[in-house]
Amino acid sequence: MKISSHDYDVLRKLGEAQAQIANLPIQKEKAELWRKMNDLEPVRPLVWINEVPWHEMDVNNELTLQTSDPDLQQIERDLRRLLYQWNHFPADMVISPFIPCALEIRSSGIGLLENVDVIITDPANDIISRHYHPQIVDPEDIEKIVMPVVTCDWDATEEKYDRLTRIFGDIIPVQKEGKRGTWFAPWDDLVSWWGVESLMLDLTQRPDMVNAAISKLMDARLCELDQWESLNLLSTNANNTRIGSGGFGYTKQLPTGEKPAGKLLIKDLWGSSTAQIFGSVSPKMHWEFALKHELRWLERWGLTYYGCCEPLDRKVNILKRIPNLRKVSLSPWVDVDRAINLMGSEYVLSRKPSPAVFAEDNWRPHQARADLENFLLKAQGFSVEIIMKDISTVRYHPERLWEWEKLAMETVISMED
Repeated sequence: MKISSHDYDVLRKLGEAQAQIANLPIQKEKAELWRKMNDLEPVRPLVWINEVPWHEMDVNNELTLQTSDPDLQQIERDLRRLLYQWNHFPADMVISPFIPCALEIRSSGIGLLENVDVIITDPANDIISRHYHPQIVDPEDIEKIVMPVVTCDWDATEEKYDRLTRIFGDIIPVQKEGKRGTWFAPWDDLVSWWGVESLMLDLTQRPDMVNAAISKLMDARLCELDQWESLNLLSTNANNTRIGSGGFGYTKQLPTGEKPAGKLLIKDLWGSSTAQIFGSVSPKMHWEFALKHELRWLERWGLTYYGCCEPLDRKVNILKRIPNLRKVSLSPWVDVDRAINLMGSEYVLSRKPSPAVFAEDNWRPHQARADLENFLLKAQGFSVEIIMKDISTVRYHPERLWEWEKLAMETVISMED
């Protein structure tokens, strides 16, 4: 495929910038900090920022796309965002010394897609409101869930790899990547097909139907998982891959590359799961309708992460049934004292500060710092990551996020002293 000289020059300049940053000694230093934290060794709290409202962040055209080819624009967008974050709010991010080339993995799907109405309040924002139209109403509708067939288009992968190598190859290596784990939230799918209110009522009114549905969905997802492994489509995530809703996956307890004896297995990677809709459901019901089924997935991986936005402080006892659990999400709605008391030093505490601080009329950095200090004092001596995420808006003041990063880093470093 032909690449215009203009597009070629734009991307090479960005690739050169990534290569220079990736070769800085601090990248290995930060990677080792993440490794220690994930392996429950003493280290200061680590900070990472994710899920940024990029449509509000552009300054001096740093995020303005200059390429014309639609396929190349996605590569440019990713590079510009990576460099922008490094320049303005890096925290403890780690930049890879290569350009990723994802394998062209296909799936036939599991039979159901969202049927949804949306309301858009900001056309530039990816965050939208949804109203789902139920597709699972009666028990026979569960049969709409089917087993997927996974394939990989190796020819398309090679074409993409050759194109990237022509652009970047003499500047920064291009590396093929398969499935580096996956975000796993089966209840998000089920809710979108069932309807929130109907599904919550059916936990008590039609529990057998709910269990049958989530069981069938797990069958489909495990079928897909088995094919990723059998087709040799896995890549390590014991690196700067995001794990669950938390931070990076560096660890000595999992392979950091292809195994000498052959392909990677599911047990060589991090896995995760979450049931966010169960935030107000009792521990007993969370076990019965979610975690009991999710265990079929979680037990396959080497290490696991659990949770996202749902408060889990009242559910620690059922979480301890996960044999390979290493990280637990502490959402903004969790009772911090209860969570820390019950979890202690057994897990990495993956703390999510509230992003609402960025959405207020007046920016209050002193309050953001106080909230962070309050948590860190309680969690002193434990393995902690601070993950600022779900940032739907900064009110078109990107400097708020820059300032939060600086105060967060000052705070965690001062706690180390």
